[in-house]
Amino acid sequence: MFCLKSTCELICLLVAICMLTSQSLADDQDFMEDFLKREYSLAKPYRGLGFSSSSQWDLMGTAMVTPDQVRLTPDMQSRQGAVWSRIPLFLKDWELNVHFKIHGQGKKNLHGDGLALWLTKDRMQNGPVFGNMNQFTGLGIFVDTYPNADKTHDRTFPYISMMLGNGTLLYDHDRDGRTTELGGCSAMARNAVYDTFLLVRYSKHRLTLMVDVDGKQEWKECADVTGVRIPLGYFFGASSATGDLSDNHDIISMKLYQLTVEQTPEEEEEEEVTIPRVDNMEQFNVEVEEEGASGVHLFFTLLFSVLGLSVLAVVGIILYGRWKENKRKRFY
Repeated sequence: MFCLKSTCELICLLVAICMLTSQSLADDQDFMEDFLKREYSLAKPYRGLGFSSSSQWDLMGTAMVTPDQVRLTPDMQSRQGAVWSRIPLFLKDWELNVHFKIHGQGKKNLHGDGLALWLTKDRMQNGPVFGNMNQFTGLGIFVDTYPNADKTHDRTFPYISMMLGNGTLLYDHDRDGRTTELGGCSAMARNAVYDTFLLVRYSKHRLTLMVDVDGKQEWKECADVTGVRIPLGYFFGASSATGDLSDNHDIISMKLYQLTVEQTPEEEEEEEVTIPRVDNMEQFNVEVEEEGASGVHLFFTLLFSVLGLSVLAVVGIILYGRWKENKRKRFY
């Protein structure tokens, strides 16, 4: 009888623990849901996307909605497509989780060009930077699948990088954006066997980029930059472009979470910036050698050196001749 009573008590205890655990998990889920900002998020089902006044996102170019994704560009040449949020972002601390897919028939290096994620002042602008305008103002995250520069020995493509534009900086596509890159990493995100994810976190002027492309369900740090200043009121978007080479570029979801961060009195009184910037930007300056210019530079260096020596020689001969003439005159 004692054994039976102990067994019943043990079962009751286990049931109570299970109930408390289940409630705790439910509370955690509700906690996360409370911070999911649906007005800035794009996820299934994509009802009314871009086709109604109640939609919070606009489609552009070749972008189209399917039951499984928003396809920015199909696996066809010379296409541009984008999806843009209609609502400006006024959150100081946030985290963006993006589920994307890049795939196509091209093999080896015969595919491109990639896709980009945006948080910018201007929206719905066609252009050469993965389907968006150049000299943009705001943040750009680039999933670049094709190496344009010849010298790519220090990195493997696909390559994910980020850039902060102030309206005057140019993204140099021919050099894969190296001259304005804040940080990045290689990530095998094209024709991946597993789902591919990208996470962007912005909190207390710290911008962190992480990826999950190898099916391990864990984030790998890609870039981490402090002192980043992004104004409020910018728009989220995603764009893609193909040229002579192509791929399918799909956005499956973009989920934005508001982060609850304690602010010091100094941080609360901090004046908002009007132009994006990075403190101590000099640390990110990258010197890129002009392709094909080294030989020309050497040629002109030698040419001017020879001309300079020739001029010096002529001047020396003239001065020597005058010296001899003056010396001869002194003997008469």
